[in-house]
Amino acid sequence: MNILVTGGAGYIGSHAVLKLIDAGHKVVVVDNLSNGNREAVHHLATFYRIDIHKTDHLVAILCCHNVEAVMHFAASISVEESVHDPLCYYHNNVTGTVSLLQAMKRSFVSRLVFSSSAAVYGHGSQVFLLDEYVNTQPLNPYGHSKRIVEQILQDLVVANPAFGFIAFRYFNVAGRSRYLPIVEPVNPPTNLISSALAVASGKREKITVFGSKYPTPDGTAIRDYIHVDDIAAAHVHSLDRLTVGTSEIYNLGMGRGYSVLEVIGAVEKVTDKEIRVEYGKERKGDIAHIRADTSKACRELNWCPQYRDIESIIASTWQG
Repeated sequence: MNILVTGGAGYIGSHAVLKLIDAGHKVVVVDNLSNGNREAVHHLATFYRIDIHKTDHLVAILCCHNVEAVMHFAASISVEESVHDPLCYYHNNVTGTVSLLQAMKRSFVSRLVFSSSAAVYGHGSQVFLLDEYVNTQPLNPYGHSKRIVEQILQDLVVANPAFGFIAFRYFNVAGRSRYLPIVEPVNPPTNLISSALAVASGKREKITVFGSKYPTPDGTAIRDYIHVDDIAAAHVHSLDRLTVGTSEIYNLGMGRGYSVLEVIGAVEKVTDKEIRVEYGKERKGDIAHIRADTSKACRELNWCPQYRDIESIIASTWQG
C-alpha cells in the first residue's frame, strides 16, 4: 500500500516507517521537525517538511502519491507542558488532526490509524487492569486532546460509512530498534526509563521518585511498559483490519506492571551502574497501579508484544 505517515521523523513514527518499509509498503513522511529528526527517517521513504495544519499541501501530497491509508503520529506529547499551555495542545493535536482529516476527505482517502494514549483513561475508574471499555476521564489537556480526536473519528464513521479508523492507546513506550540510527532527540524524553539511563550515563546526577507510600509491594507506583518496536508492529498488523466502516480502539502495552523501583533496579542491572534516587511527594492525579489489558489487540490483530520483560526493553536502549 501507499501509506502517509505524519510525524514520521519522531520517536514512534520513525519506527513505524521502518516496519512499514520492511513489510513492503511505500511510505511518504510529513513532519515539521519540531520534535523529530530528519536523520531518523528511513532512506526509502519520501520526506516532506511541512506542518499538518497546511491542508492544501497535504491534499497535494495525498493525491500525488496515491495514498491509500494514513498513520497519524504528529502531536505534542508532554503532559506537564499541556497543563501550562493547553491552547498549544488543542491547536496541535485537535486542530492539526482536523486539518489532516479535511485533506483526506478532499483526496478521497478514507482509512486512518491514529496514535492515541492511555492518558485518556485518567484515574476515575480506579481499575488496575484497563480494557478498552473502561470509562475515559482524562486528567490533563494532553489526555483530553487525544480523547477529543477519538470522538471526532467516531463521529466521522457515523457521518461517512466509507471512512474507517483504528486508534491505539499506548501505555509507556520505551526502547529503540537496532536498525535505526542513533539520533539525539530535539526534546530529550523525561520518562522514567530515559531519566534513569541518563543517570547511568552520567548526564544526570539523580532521579526523583514521586511517592513511596502507595499500596503496592514496595510503595512505589506500578506502570505498564511496551517496546517501541511492538508499537510499530501493531500498526503494520492494523492495516489488515482497517476496512470501510472500521471503528476500533486497542490498548498497546506489555500487559504486566513494574513498580518505579523495579524499573530503576532493572536499569542498574542492565547498565551495571548505581542509580541515585531521591524521594518526592506523590503527584496529584497519579494512581497506584495501572496496566493494560491487551487481549483485544492480540485476538483481533494477530499481534502480541515480543518484548516480554522490562530488562530487554531497557537493554535495547542502553546497547543501542
